Amino acid sequence: RAPDTLDDDAHVAPLPELWAEEFMTGIATASSASVRPARARRATTSGRPAAPHSTAVRSPRSSRSTARVSMRPPKTHAKRGDQAAAAASGDAAEDNAFTRFQEGISDDEREAVKESWDKIMKWGSRRHQKDLLKEDVLGATTKVGVMGGGSFGTAMATLLARNKPEGLDVVILVRSQQDADAINDTHRNAKYLPQYELPDSVRATTDPAAALAGADFIIHAVPVQSSKAYLAGVKDHIDPKTPLLCLSKGLEVGTCEMMSEVIPAGLGRAQPLAVLSGPTFAVELMQGLPTAIVAASESKDLAWRVQRLFASSCLRVNTSTDVTGVEMSGALKNVLAIAAGIVDGLELGNNALAAVVAQGCAEIRWLAQRMGAKPATLAGLSGTGDIMLTCFVPLSRNRTVGKRLGAGESLEEVLGSMTQVAEGVATAGAVMKLARKHKVSLPVLTAVARILEDGVDPREAVEQVMNLPQVPEV
Repeated sequence: RAPDTLDDDAHVAPLPELWAEEFMTGIATASSASVRPARARRATTSGRPAAPHSTAVRSPRSSRSTARVSMRPPKTHAKRGDQAAAAASGDAAEDNAFTRFQEGISDDEREAVKESWDKIMKWGSRRHQKDLLKEDVLGATTKVGVMGGGSFGTAMATLLARNKPEGLDVVILVRSQQDADAINDTHRNAKYLPQYELPDSVRATTDPAAALAGADFIIHAVPVQSSKAYLAGVKDHIDPKTPLLCLSKGLEVGTCEMMSEVIPAGLGRAQPLAVLSGPTFAVELMQGLPTAIVAASESKDLAWRVQRLFASSCLRVNTSTDVTGVEMSGALKNVLAIAAGIVDGLELGNNALAAVVAQGCAEIRWLAQRMGAKPATLAGLSGTGDIMLTCFVPLSRNRTVGKRLGAGESLEEVLGSMTQVAEGVATAGAVMKLARKHKVSLPVLTAVARILEDGVDPREAVEQVMNLPQVPEV
């Protein structure tokens, strides 16, 4: 997002370091000599640049060398450029929408656009120069442990290994020796991401001591409902000072606790903690496509260090201290995604889908703010951004659950055929307990809970919500 003010201390995540040198020389796009276009990269099945064509990009820092996956260079439109030139010179014979648009742009407008863009680029250059003088978090990191071998944990492990191809040991702790052997022998996560090759520095083990001891950071990518028991079993191998970076989203059934409460309860002690949440599909991270995420921690310094650890030319990391807002957004959007899928499965149309999601966004805001979340967080990347991805894109597991329920399948059939966890199913009941505690009425999210827990017919639930009294917009 663009900064509201372009001073050096603007609260905006630094742009990818790969661009720093380009900003200083006034170049807005990556040079073809230093990066490989994403289109060519995706021609391979590995999801990363092929070795013969990849070029390491050395950071200005003396202790850091990184090979980063570049964003796709902007396409050129020769024909459009010719039309623009013709329109500007007054030689355009054809009167169409494009020429009328070009003719309608005043010199003042063009100058304002150029001035705004140049200001953003200059701000970016200044920030990069200042950031290069700060701690080299990635350069100083030699080992990262990853608890959980699912798709998202594997994707984030892969991203770190790509950020620092040499000198970083990324160890995934898995339950099955068969899964560990498959990752180590084939360099692929055959269960969840079989089409993508993993970097050589990513390995797997079933031994907690081998994965977690001596790690600079530990990533928690274990499903919410099994997190406490998992952590209790490995806590002796986790240094109390090692930061835990939580990728799990949801509320624990029974306690209604967020992961920032589940983790210390499972460990039996306080632990440095940051939660990462936002609109992120693992497959797109593996493909090196542009993605953005939020790192939230009560410690500003830890949030910043996580930002510096993960940030790359294909991942922007915004920081936040609103842990409640980020966590509640990530948990509640899963329940809303089930509602969106139900509407799609019932074939009720796009109008109904937009209405349900908009109502659900309001309900998330009502409950989360009662719990202390900041409105800006709920409207940002980890709130509205994650809601849009999860509710509107077919890759969403929770949306898929809802769509299949709307199409007539039973919950038993749906869950029995899934290989990955849809956290929204378990979270729905916990949301209802929180709503009762905080005295908030949530029609759409309550309807989802009734469908999941009481077996109410999805179409009947939609009709009941539609027939509620007409009210003012809030």
